[in-house]
Amino acid sequence: MKTERIRNFCIIAHVDHGKSTLADRLMELTNTVSKRDMQEQLLDSMALERERGVTIKASAVRMRYKAHDGENYIINLIDTPGHVDFTYEVSRALQACEGALLIVDASQGIEAQTLSNVYLALEQDLEILPVINKIDLPASQPDEVAKDVQDLLGTPAEDMPRISAKNGIGIVDVLENIIAQVPPPTTSQAGVPRALVFDSHYDAYKGVIAYVRVVDGAIRLRDTLKLFATGARFEPVEIGVFDPLMRATSELDAGEVGYIATGLKSVQECRVGDTITLAAKGAERALPGYEQVKPMVFAGIYPTNNEDYADLRDALEKLQLNDASLVYQPETSQALNFGFRVGFLGLFHMEIIQERLEREYDLDILATAPSVEFRVLGHDGNVTAIDSPALLPEENTISEIHEPWMKIQIYAPQTYIGSIMDLVINKRGVYETTEYLDVNRVILHFEIPLSEIIIDFYDRLKSVTQGYASLDYQFHQYRAGDLVKVEVLVNEDPVDALAMICHRDDAYHRGQRLVSRLKALIPRQMFTVPVQAAIGKRVISRANVRALRKDVLAKCYGGDVTRKRKLLEKQKKGKKRMKMIGSVEVPQEAFMALLSLDD
Repeated sequence: MKTERIRNFCIIAHVDHGKSTLADRLMELTNTVSKRDMQEQLLDSMALERERGVTIKASAVRMRYKAHDGENYIINLIDTPGHVDFTYEVSRALQACEGALLIVDASQGIEAQTLSNVYLALEQDLEILPVINKIDLPASQPDEVAKDVQDLLGTPAEDMPRISAKNGIGIVDVLENIIAQVPPPTTSQAGVPRALVFDSHYDAYKGVIAYVRVVDGAIRLRDTLKLFATGARFEPVEIGVFDPLMRATSELDAGEVGYIATGLKSVQECRVGDTITLAAKGAERALPGYEQVKPMVFAGIYPTNNEDYADLRDALEKLQLNDASLVYQPETSQALNFGFRVGFLGLFHMEIIQERLEREYDLDILATAPSVEFRVLGHDGNVTAIDSPALLPEENTISEIHEPWMKIQIYAPQTYIGSIMDLVINKRGVYETTEYLDVNRVILHFEIPLSEIIIDFYDRLKSVTQGYASLDYQFHQYRAGDLVKVEVLVNEDPVDALAMICHRDDAYHRGQRLVSRLKALIPRQMFTVPVQAAIGKRVISRANVRALRKDVLAKCYGGDVTRKRKLLEKQKKGKKRMKMIGSVEVPQEAFMALLSLDD
């Protein structure tokens, strides 16, 4: 089909604003899926996506539509992930399009992810089409929300379709707007073939399947192709389009969206954002915007039963086949034995991986408290990256410790400004500016260390704003700080999984709170167990878990006091010997105590 009859667009929205439901209605209206095969959130293939109402993996679908002008069009919809952790994937999906449908919930208005995605779409110079959804809800205020969007984008409020994706109201208007306002692809069919990879997944029979948008030229089945960033070469096993299931074709022309089954055995070789071109006489320059996504949050994942270690390794290998941003390496802990140090894009990504390990692979796992990657500058000038407190070198060899700082934006009603300020400043945040969206809603801009927001920041933000605030964040820079390692010793043995790196000002209070929690959680032994928090050789907090005492005097029913003293001395020697050779098992609840130290 001619490129003038092709429309490529994506849907962007905040979590739970109706993105996947609208995609369902568009596929129904264009008869892409028969009513017999239709199910809710069709493009969300994972059970986890359906339950949480958030898209985790990008997907694409090709729809055919006869517009009111009598012409037939091909409309390619690229469904983007719906969480801030996957911002890079969203930006690549936006690069594959010419237009974006911006869905705003008529009962909630503009939220954090809405604005974040709008700015991404504006960077890619896309045509943005606002749509006001959920007009059927009793609490909906479509006119007020449309006015807010008008103030943000400049699009007249009366031109925004008012729809209910759930009930199928106004869907035809959305399709006609896409045809009328989204420009056709501006590509050269005669040029050297270049295709943008906006997502990929692993198939056991066809290898890595790359989801692509062909930018220039045409890609044919017998071409030998290569990837720019990784240099991997391959001959396609299959080329095709999404209808919405994969349907093989002989070629993909400029402007089209489809897939290429590469036959490659690892997603690491076919990364999101990379460019595919001919292996011989291919394009000289890759498409702009490619980055290698690096994990921001790290946690130790251990099987609760040591015999499951091999199963956990196999499960992580399989998950990595479909998720190139997941990195892991083996790790040993004195308290938890064998496990893995796993890197994630963010807390939500970590939560998803944990749930998939438990559900899909039937594993019983324990995750340690998340940490971030610190950069340690030694006195010799060498910089070392560490992602676990246990790896921190000796204090006398360290010149500076640098930690990652984030720029965050908090969207909330202005009545909560004071509570938000208190929360962020207590977490070492630095206030920047305030923007007023309207008379009621504000955006507060802060800079804050990533280590302060990865544990319970979001939950506490929701608490102090009664659920009204939403949060968006981006990496800003690494900054030197007065950071120290707080070690925990149980029975004078260090427990590396309980160590933490924190600011010197907070170290005493955090150490004291952790020791108090551990005192309550560690089971009593036949001897006194000291629990200590220490910075280097200096103990900053200590508590004793009292010994269980056997009544050795029960059988002593008479006689001189020296008999009693002799029995007590014998017991004392036994306890001393037991303490020297006895080991204390730290329960799993103790490792979770790190997650709620600020309560």
